Amino acid sequence: MNTDIENLFKDKVLGHPAGLFILFFTEMWERFSFYGMRILLVLFLTAPLLSDNPGWDWPREHALALIGTYASLLYLTPIIGGWIADKITGYRMAVVIGCIIMTLGHASMAVETTASFYLGLALLVIGTGFFKPNITSIISEMYKGKESKKDGAYTIFYMGVNAGAFFGMMLCGYLAENYGWSWGFGLAGIFMFFGMLQFLLAGKIFGDIGAKPTKIHEVEIPQNINEKAPELREDGIEEAPIKLNPFTMFDYVLIVLSSVGGLLYLFNDPLEKIYDTSLVPFEIGGMSGTNIVVLAALAMFLILLITRIARYLPIVRDRLIAVSIFGLFTVFFFAFFEQSLGSMTLFAQDYTDRNLTGDSAIIFKVIDALLTTVPLIIISYVIFLLVKKTHNRIALSNVALVLAFIGIWGLVIFRLMDKFAQTELEVDATWFGILNSFFIITLAPIFSKWWESKYNPSAAVKYGIGLIMLGLGFAILSYGASDIPPGAMTAKVSMIFLILAYLLHTMGELCLSPLGLSYLSKLVPARMIGFMFGVWYLAIAVGQKAANTMGGMIDKISAEYSMGTFFLIFTLIPIAVGIVSMLLNPVLKKLMHGIR
Repeated sequence: MNTDIENLFKDKVLGHPAGLFILFFTEMWERFSFYGMRILLVLFLTAPLLSDNPGWDWPREHALALIGTYASLLYLTPIIGGWIADKITGYRMAVVIGCIIMTLGHASMAVETTASFYLGLALLVIGTGFFKPNITSIISEMYKGKESKKDGAYTIFYMGVNAGAFFGMMLCGYLAENYGWSWGFGLAGIFMFFGMLQFLLAGKIFGDIGAKPTKIHEVEIPQNINEKAPELREDGIEEAPIKLNPFTMFDYVLIVLSSVGGLLYLFNDPLEKIYDTSLVPFEIGGMSGTNIVVLAALAMFLILLITRIARYLPIVRDRLIAVSIFGLFTVFFFAFFEQSLGSMTLFAQDYTDRNLTGDSAIIFKVIDALLTTVPLIIISYVIFLLVKKTHNRIALSNVALVLAFIGIWGLVIFRLMDKFAQTELEVDATWFGILNSFFIITLAPIFSKWWESKYNPSAAVKYGIGLIMLGLGFAILSYGASDIPPGAMTAKVSMIFLILAYLLHTMGELCLSPLGLSYLSKLVPARMIGFMFGVWYLAIAVGQKAANTMGGMIDKISAEYSMGTFFLIFTLIPIAVGIVSMLLNPVLKKLMHGIR
């Protein structure tokens, strides 16, 4: 394996192995298809039947119930996909399988029948499970023994994530809103296919890295773990002793029952709301079967978590308690942050003044052209460097990559020509979704410098700042929507409120989202890391479902009170939780036992 790593590092692009940029572009196409399709969902499902671009005319609550279940499952299947890759397929084959399944999913959705739509969503959930955890695992394996370069590698890779999201939402959204939903869903699938082709044809560049696992494994000789003394780490912090804590039969029973209960709730919630049918058609004491099931599942999961943590030695136990508290804050954050693809997209479509004329239209066209072409020029230069370095080794992979980017350039130029030809411009509702990716790319270096400076705040303070920023973004929306009368289904609020909200939300995300897994890897003992990564993804999944459940209340709250009140709720809760996080800073620092 070391030979393969050394061979990878012989062909460098921008100081990193060419293989990293193969993964960069594979991830970019996957995120292109993922976000390009996902931002269309709520608009397609709620679009009127009798319109120039007819959708399914669902109530917003129904649409967001389905999207919430879909988004939650996307964070649960990677737990299974990672296990399958570890034990059976290997990381590279799992990525290829995921790409193929997702391509079929997008193709199925483009047909736009009820059966094909649900089949498409199911295939995307399964494909993401294979893809999501394993492409990052390849990077980790590539940089074994070269840990000093790993942070830079993940930074480059993260740019691929955001570049894909940026162009996916822009181009899929443009085609879907202006030429029909099938065009948007289909385009996502086309570039997912190119991503798979490019990765598959470049396989030999990785050697045995990420290949199918062999039956021979490196075995770590276990120590007398219960009596192991603390060790001094390289950073001078004493490593906590680890207590052997195998899963008991009781643990397995709780895992199975809480998992079944949670999945039952995820599938039953949209079934009840959309089709008025239930998988748990009973009541106890006036409480519906759905609520009973989800509360029981939550109770069993908490019992599992508490009993497992309690069986560790004090320092490890304290750190796991800290991780669990951060996990709870993560649920709150994503429950509100993920309004971006639900209620905020609906606000962009129905309540935002997207019509521009005169100088304002010209200014927007120029800014939009720069936003689109400058990143594309930079990425095209990276492709040139990659092809120059690897044209002899992976020529067919490079052909697939270049053809895909010729397609992107063609679509971008077509879109810009169309926009510049319009004297009165209507900004696409999906355009606002690209702001998050744009702000991440531009602000990430600033926040990175902040974390490296002497003013780097503690974990609890970062979480607090992130949640407060999130709440302030909604405060701006609440103020902008304050003049919308109760029950109004349309309005003309200035675009600036939505743009500022996305700016503050992105700043909040940069304070919190990239840090969660970092703290998890530092605080959790190696023998518990797999379980706690699963818990972390579960926290995000719960946040996703909660986001769309709350977002689905937009009509009810805005009709009874006002749209401003709806966003005011989303203002007050994150700010309150952020303040709690900051107040808990001394307690959490103590629980972390020196980990920063």
